[in-house]
Amino acid sequence: MKRKLYSILLLTVLAGFLPSCKDGFEDINTNPNAPVDVQPSLLLRKITFDYGEQMAYEAFVAGNLLGQYFTAIDFNLFDRHSLSEPQYGGNPWPFMYSNLRDNEILLQKSRANVAFGVYEGPALIMKAYIAAELTDLYGDVPYSEALQGKAGIVTPAYDSQESIYMAPGGILDNLDKGIASINNYKGTTALDGDVLYSGNRSKWVKFANSLKIKSLMRISGKVDVKVALQKVVSEGNFIKTNADNAVYRFSLTQPNNFRMATARVGDFNLFIMSKTSEELLTGLNDPRIATYFRPTAARPGTYKGLLNGPDASKLSISLADYSLTGTIFRENSDRLYANYMTAAETSFWLAEAAERKLVSGSAKALYEQGITQSFEYWATALPASYLTSSKVAYGQNGQDPIEQILTQKWLSNINNGYEGWTEYRRTGYPRLKTISASLNNGLIPVRMPYPGTESALNTVQYNKAADKTQNNSINFPVWWASR
Repeated sequence: MKRKLYSILLLTVLAGFLPSCKDGFEDINTNPNAPVDVQPSLLLRKITFDYGEQMAYEAFVAGNLLGQYFTAIDFNLFDRHSLSEPQYGGNPWPFMYSNLRDNEILLQKSRANVAFGVYEGPALIMKAYIAAELTDLYGDVPYSEALQGKAGIVTPAYDSQESIYMAPGGILDNLDKGIASINNYKGTTALDGDVLYSGNRSKWVKFANSLKIKSLMRISGKVDVKVALQKVVSEGNFIKTNADNAVYRFSLTQPNNFRMATARVGDFNLFIMSKTSEELLTGLNDPRIATYFRPTAARPGTYKGLLNGPDASKLSISLADYSLTGTIFRENSDRLYANYMTAAETSFWLAEAAERKLVSGSAKALYEQGITQSFEYWATALPASYLTSSKVAYGQNGQDPIEQILTQKWLSNINNGYEGWTEYRRTGYPRLKTISASLNNGLIPVRMPYPGTESALNTVQYNKAADKTQNNSINFPVWWASR
């Protein structure tokens, strides 16, 4: 199914670039039984499924290395922070732009044909979502001039991250417009192809409002977001329960399975528990450890992680001594979700906002709510004593509430793309470790590098962007993280 969708979409894109012909050539050479266009329902299905699947894979093989959930024990230049040499993953740029392209086609269709108007709101929300993920990883990126090859713009300029968030047509503006489009839609066409909410448009509004909370908090170190945040909170129409999560569940069989579940066992076993995960999970006596990881084979019932970034040529690593990733990522991967936005993540964002006095509400209650929702999401029983235990009890026993909130959000967000690493870049929490055999002078990267294809195909604009980032340095912070 996925291959068929890609083929159809490729035909659609290529059709826009073919020269016009006369003398009946098109009539003669048109197959009446082959599609030359794509229905909006297929586009929406392709975008939401493909992006979620791609990012779930990226999370496992790259995001969870940068966020120090997993350690890679071989073929691990990425884990050693040589990010310009992605191996199993670590290059999300192509699929981010391909999905933005297909989403732009969907958005144009929704505006060109009144019968497709129902798709405008979700398309605007997805545009905001993917653009936020893209700029959060790379910083300044092609945006306002991107995806305009038909108009002759093939070397798009890089927009500043600030403008991508704040300008008309940017992330926050598109979320507002997406919500308005859904609320104002009076037609009767069903929202087909919706793998997130099965056509329930009111849940798309909740999704968008949770994304507004996330986006406003992400830039809150640079922009006064207090009024805008409080407005969303006061209206109360955001994701509050796991029933409203923007997720879809993988199946055990193709084509809707989690990719690593069917990878070669040798590839799957390259990823083991990190030392960071071991210390945080065991230190909190957190039962999610048994969901995320497996006990060691050498010492059943015990969990052990390895410091990130080992030099495999200098170490003798026995898999039996370390915890492999959990069965939820392989044998029981039909319990795993592709994750866009959840109730737990929303609660943790609001807990931080309340603790920082940006919104009204009890930070403690929101923090405990987020933990409870996370345990439910991961189908793990929450121990009765967990919330009152010494290191989890909110603001007790010398604990920093902000660090507690960010640590619990990190624990909840395993396999959520690059989110754990991104939040570390914004806040410094949880406290990640200096890796074992760094190829980046012992520094934890703070942005993804632009891919080599940009320097080759968009040279002039790439050079301008590289000049602003100390020659495309992975140690140059993005706008919202700069001090």
